[in-house]
Order: sequence, then structure tokens, then C-alpha cells
Amino acid sequence: MKILVDKIKLTKIILILIDIFVIAISYLISEIFLFNDIAIKELITENLVNTIIVAVFIYEIFLNLFEVYKNITIYESAKEYFGYALVSMVSCNVVSMIGIIFNLKIVTPRENLLAGIFSAIMLIFYRVVIKFMLTNKVTIKPEQERKNLLIIGGGEASREVIKNIKESLITSYNIVGIIDDNIKKAHCKINGVEILGNRNDIVRICKEKRIDIIFFAISNIDNKARKDILNICQETGVKLRILPGIQDFITEKNVMQNLRDVEIEDILGRDPIVLDNNNIETLIKGHTILITGAGGSIGSELCRQIAKYEPKEMVLIDIYENNLYDIELELKANTNNIKIDAIVASVRDKARMENIFEKVKPYVVFHAAAHKHVPLMETSPLEAIKNNVFGTYNVANCCDKYEVKRCVLISTDKAVNPTNIMGATKRMCEMIIQAKDKVSKTEFVAVRFGNVLGSNGSVVPLFKKQIAKGGPITVTHKDITRFFMTIPEAVQLVLQAITYAKGGEIFVLDMGEPVKIYDLAVSLIKLSGLQPEVDIPIKITGLRPGEKLYEEILMNEEGLKSTEHSKIFIAKPSRITVDELEKKLDILRETISDEHIELKKIKANMKKVVPTYKERKTEEEESNFEINCNTKVKQKNEVDNIKTKQDIKKNKIHSKIKKQGTNKMKEQVHV
Repeated sequence: MKILVDKIKLTKIILILIDIFVIAISYLISEIFLFNDIAIKELITENLVNTIIVAVFIYEIFLNLFEVYKNITIYESAKEYFGYALVSMVSCNVVSMIGIIFNLKIVTPRENLLAGIFSAIMLIFYRVVIKFMLTNKVTIKPEQERKNLLIIGGGEASREVIKNIKESLITSYNIVGIIDDNIKKAHCKINGVEILGNRNDIVRICKEKRIDIIFFAISNIDNKARKDILNICQETGVKLRILPGIQDFITEKNVMQNLRDVEIEDILGRDPIVLDNNNIETLIKGHTILITGAGGSIGSELCRQIAKYEPKEMVLIDIYENNLYDIELELKANTNNIKIDAIVASVRDKARMENIFEKVKPYVVFHAAAHKHVPLMETSPLEAIKNNVFGTYNVANCCDKYEVKRCVLISTDKAVNPTNIMGATKRMCEMIIQAKDKVSKTEFVAVRFGNVLGSNGSVVPLFKKQIAKGGPITVTHKDITRFFMTIPEAVQLVLQAITYAKGGEIFVLDMGEPVKIYDLAVSLIKLSGLQPEVDIPIKITGLRPGEKLYEEILMNEEGLKSTEHSKIFIAKPSRITVDELEKKLDILRETISDEHIELKKIKANMKKVVPTYKERKTEEEESNFEINCNTKVKQKNEVDNIKTKQDIKKNKIHSKIKKQGTNKMKEQVHV
């Protein structure tokens, strides 16, 4: 440590000595410049010597006041160089003023000003030279040991990336070139790096230049264009890193620290959600909001986004204390003037729920607590019924009893024509919400959506772990598809949907196009800079208990009604009454009362209370279903092709007849 301190002091002394020399020389040069017809010996007068002594003293005072000797020369930029120029201009004028005030024998103000200009140039110049020498003195690895880097984007962001690499990461990266779609920029250079082509040249350049890594450095780009370029980059098999959005780029100065691995969300390229913030704020601002399952992936994101609308108090309920503690700390660190109450409790505990509701009297309740893991709930069906069905029943009753304004159930697409216990219990939860709405002052609604990327139990985190271990990635079926949405996107739509609620609705979120899980696995492997089935094998394991090949969003009997938001729809409320609901619940109460009940009996009882619940077809049935669908599509295409050919033939005949008629008329005219 002492050696390091001594080295820093020595560097400072060396810089001071060089600066003194530069100041002295600048005055001598100014004299030569103004009086070039006089010999140098004659120029070194008493006035010049006096001026240099005063100038050195004044310059050093201001150089220290501006703390220039604390700068690290290799990292200096335009801001620091401007400081040197400012010091020189101020100092030379102060020297002139001192000479006038104290009537000293020094050079004229004109000579002082010129010396100030020369000193500014020389102070900056020698520091730039030192920076260049230090930068290039760093032992640069042979080109084959450094990573060949291709940068996507020829704008401000890429300029910052190149600058950072040249200043501090030159030993790690060899910048091969830049890609930009702007034709006017072709073959131009940014910080000495040439723009080699556009997006269509990415694959070719990666092969020719043996690119090891790509930096996507376009901060202001629409989602579709980003998706298209990233898909091209995927085909190269090269490791890819991406710069965040324009807002992050503006607020964060160090772009290199903000570069991140490409996530599957980037590849999906979904458009950002536009919200009516005023309606959401009216419902939340200044009120007490209660969230069950607050520590989960959906629950915690609900907490984050609700906090933006400034509620008076947020009551977070979860049975798992670790996640609850994490979100509590996060909210307290990032919010002001919001009371955060984190409560460890189970929605299955009726008395505990009533105690909490009586104490906090929430205005709006978001019920996100649930068991959601399909295969686990197939092996522990009673737990799914206890937690999902009767947990929701307890929360709904508390909302009714303590006159909550609105209760929002977070549902799932697996509740639609369920083929598993988890989906059936969530469908039962929707029935509870719709039945309770008919007899309560509380407005009960449900919001239904599909899989969210990155959530607990999602395939994406699982695939990433499997890739990190070297594979294989396990996919249950090559043709299995799912609807996907990002967690923030889902929660934004939940908040928007509840502003349209009048009570009893099931809001259905537009999940976009279904995604093949196999394709998702391939994309994640490629995004990691690896090759599917070469570096990372993909293993087909077979569908798990209760798992569907395809998910549905709407039940056939429910219909669909649009809302003011293009991504939110309303399913027609069911006609279930409270009496009918209680009969169904009695069947389930009897079911959970017997811990030794057979699985077959549990499923039979679930089918009684949820008529749309049907166990998954066998893989053979699924395959036959798919074959039938494909056959029908093929038959339709063949019919369409035959019709098209017939239409073409008819057109040719008509054209021929028309042509013959025209020729005949010409002959008659000729005759």
C-alpha cells in the first residue's frame, strides 16, 4: 500500500515538473512568435524571467484548485482537457492583473495572453501523448487470444462502447467492425472503426472475420426491428450481448456495465404496453392495497408496479418468508411515504385472514397466492384443492365481509378446459369469484393469462440452468406449444384490466402467438453462443402427468367481448349461483377430509365440480388429433389448389375466345 502511495506521489511530482517546464517554454515561444526578428538571447530579459516565476506560481495555484493532479491521465477526456484550457486562460489573465496592480516588471498583457494559449495547447497535447503511450503500452494479447467483436449499430451508443473498449478493454476485444442499415454510413468510420455493412451482411461477416462476440448497441429501436436483427444474429452461433433501452442508456453513463445477455423476451419482440395511468391511479392512489402471494414472481411484480401509483399502504401476504422479506426490503428501499406491511400468513387459515382484513381494511385485493406447478399438483391434489380453492374462498369471504371495493383473482389459461388438477382448481377459483360477485357489494373479477417468462417454475430458468451445466435441455414434446408473456407485461395488463371491471368478469389477456417450447430451447442455446445438438443436446422426455400439448385461452361456452384496450378481452360471466357453488364446495370439503382418499376418486370428484375438466389424452390420441388437423388442412389446401387451377384454366379459355373474336373482327374490317 505504501509503495502504491509513493508511486502516486512520484507521478504527481513528475506532472508538476513537466507543467512548470511547459509554462516556461510557452512564454519563451510567445516571445519568439511576436519578436521573430530578434535573437533568442536578447529575448530572455529580466521582464520575461520575472513573468515566468510569477506565472509558474499562479498557474500551479489554479491547477491545484481545479484538482487536475487527481486526474488519472489514461482516463482523461474532453471534460478534463477543457479544464486545462480554462486554467491557462484564467492564469494568464491573473498574471497580467498582478503585474498591473503591483507594477511588476513583466511582459505585456498581449504576450501573457499568447503564452496562455500556448500553455493550454501544450498542457493538453503532452497529456494526450502520455495517454496514447500508456494505452498502447498495455500488453495487448495476440489477436488470436482476443475476442473478435462485431458491433451492431452505428450511433451514439456504439461510439460509447468503442470508446470504453479502447480505453480499458483493449486487451480483451479486437473490434472488427460495425453493422448499420443506414446506406449513407456505409464504409464510414466511428472512432476509427469501419461500418462494414448492413444486417444482411451479419452472417457473412461473422464467418469471414471469425467473430467471437456481437454487441447489439442500438438503444433506440422498435421491438420488431430488434427482433429481426437478433434473429439474424442467432443464426451466426456467436455469443450475443445487448444494450438496454434508450431510457437506461440516458440515465446510465457506463454503457459497458449495462450490456447484458440477450433474453428470450428480446427475441419474442412483443410491443410495449400502453396504459391508461389515470384510471389505475384513481383505483390505487391513497388507498390500502393487499396482495396475497406477494413473494411470488407475479405477486412481487404486482407490488413493484402498484407502488408506482402511490398507495397509502401495501399489505404483503405470503407463507414463504424468504421471498416476502426480499420484496419488503426492495419496496422500502425504492419507495417513500408508503407504509409497507409484510405478513407471513397462509390464505388457507380462515381465522388469520379475517384478523388481517379486520385490522387493515383493504380497498383493493389482488389474490395471486396459489399452487401453480402442474406435475407437483398431480401428485399432491389435496394440497391444490386446499390452497387454491379454499384459499380463494377464504379471501373472497373476507373481501365480502369487510366490504373491499374490488377483489382481483390472478387466474391461468390452464383453467380453460383443464386437463390437470391445478387447472381444475383454478377454474373452481373463477367460479367462486363469479358466484360471490352476484351477492356481494365487492366487485369480484378474475384475470386470466398464460405462462410468464422467468416466473418460478417457468421453462426459461430451467433451460438456462441446463445450458450452464452443458445440457441436455429436456423438452417434454417436440410439438408442445405455450403462450408466453413477460412478467411486467402481464402485471401491467392486470392493472389495466381491473379499471374496466364492473364485477363478475373474467378478463382474458391477449398472449400473442403461441411459441413452440422446442424452438424456445433452440433459441436459448443459440443465444448462449452454442449450437443445438452439437454443443447442447435436446432430449424429448414425454408429456408429464396433466400436461397438454396445446393451451387454450377461452372456454367454448364463454364467448368474448372486446374492451377499450386491444390486448384485453372479457369472457362472458358464467351463470353459477352461490347455492350451486356451495354444493360443489361441499363435495370438495368431503374430498379433502380424507387424507387416504384415492387419486382416482379425487379426480372423479373434481370432474363433478368442474364439468370441463377432462384428463389429458394419451400421446397417441394427441398425435392422432394433430394428424387429423393436418389432414384437414392438407385436404383444404388441395381443394383450394384444384379451384385455383380451374380458375386459371377458365381464364385461359376466356382469353382464347376473346382473342379469336378480336382476330375475326379484324379480318372482317380488312375485307
